[in-house]
Amino acid sequence: MLGSIETDVGRKVLSRLVLPSALYILMGSIDRANVGFAALQMNKDLGLSGADYGFGAGVLFIGYLLAKYPSVLLYEALGMRFWLAVISLAWGLGASGLSFVQDGNQLYVLRVFIGFAEGGLSSGLMIYLSHWASERYRASVLAIPIMAISIAQVIGAPVSGWLMSVSNPLGLPGWRWMFLIEGVPAILLAGFALWHFPNRPADAKWLTAEQKQWIAANVFGASTHKKGQPGRWSSLSSPALWICALIWFCLLAGNYGVMFWLPQIVKGMSGLPTWEVGLIVALPWTGSAIGLLVNARHSDFTQERYLHIAVPLLVAAGGLVCAFLIGPSVGGLVVLVIAHTCLGSTVAPFWAIPTKLLAPGSLAMGIVAINIVGSFAGFFIPGWMGQLKDSTGSFLPPIIMISGILAAGAILCLLARMLEGHTSRTAAAVAART
Repeated sequence: MLGSIETDVGRKVLSRLVLPSALYILMGSIDRANVGFAALQMNKDLGLSGADYGFGAGVLFIGYLLAKYPSVLLYEALGMRFWLAVISLAWGLGASGLSFVQDGNQLYVLRVFIGFAEGGLSSGLMIYLSHWASERYRASVLAIPIMAISIAQVIGAPVSGWLMSVSNPLGLPGWRWMFLIEGVPAILLAGFALWHFPNRPADAKWLTAEQKQWIAANVFGASTHKKGQPGRWSSLSSPALWICALIWFCLLAGNYGVMFWLPQIVKGMSGLPTWEVGLIVALPWTGSAIGLLVNARHSDFTQERYLHIAVPLLVAAGGLVCAFLIGPSVGGLVVLVIAHTCLGSTVAPFWAIPTKLLAPGSLAMGIVAINIVGSFAGFFIPGWMGQLKDSTGSFLPPIIMISGILAAGAILCLLARMLEGHTSRTAAAVAART
């Protein structure tokens, strides 16, 4: 009976909440990363160096950092529907506004605005979905919205390349037309948010009374904070939280390093036109989406999280360097796809860790802290890669830097695994004495 309820609830949550949430992550990722394709034309038009572009790509995360905690407070105050509508409208207008920038400074300002508007999106959706997903299926549930990041590149890369290559009715340069068009869906999604999302399980008209009671009794965070539980800020004193935050920094360093620079790396290695570069860039992200889903399901099946992150990170670290050394060939592309498949596969198992380790009352603050630390990767890594590229004339040093950070993330995963084991043994010993 319980299994039947859990299955029925899971199917409803998947179709009515998880998949629509993934659509917002998908469009947010496209609007965040399409600057990588714009750079193929924009850098010359605006007179940007590699370091200037890297700063412009990463400066978005200043807004991200500033908005993380206020956005979660806004989410708690307004509820899911109004919060998601507001941030979708704001980032959509900013994303389309990039089509009108005339110099690097205007680019930087709008990128900061987009980051501020979208800064709480991932944190808010992770918190929101954690109120609906049971521990058994949490990695798989969270995998689908996260997989939208990879799907965004699979879709966005060829679409961005195509939009930049075709003539348009306004006669705009290709990169300006691409920015203008790709910001529109977020504006439309603002209206969809108002109509579609319930603020909490109790408001969901598509759940039966029995199903609502099951969620309240069995889903982490679905009930309100109770007296005696750790408070909002208690997670900040937990070593496990900060290890998780550093792991997230390493994961995002790899993902954003690839996201913002892969089009230029492929273009420089192959010399292909923009449209074909878009098709090639889509292949590693296709592998990433598949790897994410497969690894999440296997992680849920085994209920093991740490090795499902550490092992793929090590393979990705070695694969990125090997792909560059092999060069523009079928073999190099295959190795790049394998490396990026492993890199992308780590994200969903990761988010099953903090939602398990943190108490319900401190979950929101813990997720915000983890995302803030991760946002530093988005701010610093693209710029550092640009500086290394400008100073050496090669993409190899930046790729080696990314690979080293991924290897460090694997080591941190093993440390977190040891810490959880020690905590579990200590709790068991205390329980035995009492």
